[in-house]
Amino acid sequence: MKGTTLAEAILRRTAVEHRTGLARSTIYDWMKRGLFPKPVALGARLVGWRESDIQAWLAAREPKAL
Repeated sequence: MKGTTLAEAILRRTAVEHRTGLARSTIYDWMKRGLFPKPVALGARLVGWRESDIQAWLAAREPKAL
């Protein structure tokens, strides 16, 4: 499908908390320390995270098989 752009899913904070098992305070602390993906601005006071960024972050944290 050349020329077709698929919109990427954006997750709100509660969905990110549910998927990662992290609390709000941990998410923002880890973002500040560079340990968690930054959100994208959706409005003046509204942010969300790209689903692909969260999936990649989770995959990177999975234990590697020997």
